[in-house]
Amino acid sequence: MTEQETKQVIIINQENKGNGMGTAGFVLALIGFIFSWVPGFGWIAWLLGLILSAIGVTRAPKGLAIAGLVISCINLIILVLLLTVFAAALSL
Repeated sequence: MTEQETKQVIIINQENKGNGMGTAGFVLALIGFIFSWVPGFGWIAWLLGLILSAIGVTRAPKGLAIAGLVISCINLIILVLLLTVFAAALSL
């Protein structure tokens, strides 16, 4: 055999080890948390962060997706408190 005939091609397929949905959900939940006092923008960022984090929990690795869900739950409590305060202020 000649040298040209003995060459082999090896193809290695590596799995993607990231969780794009979980990362995006974490970032949006964090942005929603920081801007939770801004009506509209903070709420939309929170909602998108909640949805993407929930999707990201179904994929591996789950770390940032779980962190995004925790931040989204904390932000939900803050949003309910803010809406309660606004409703109480308007009723006076």
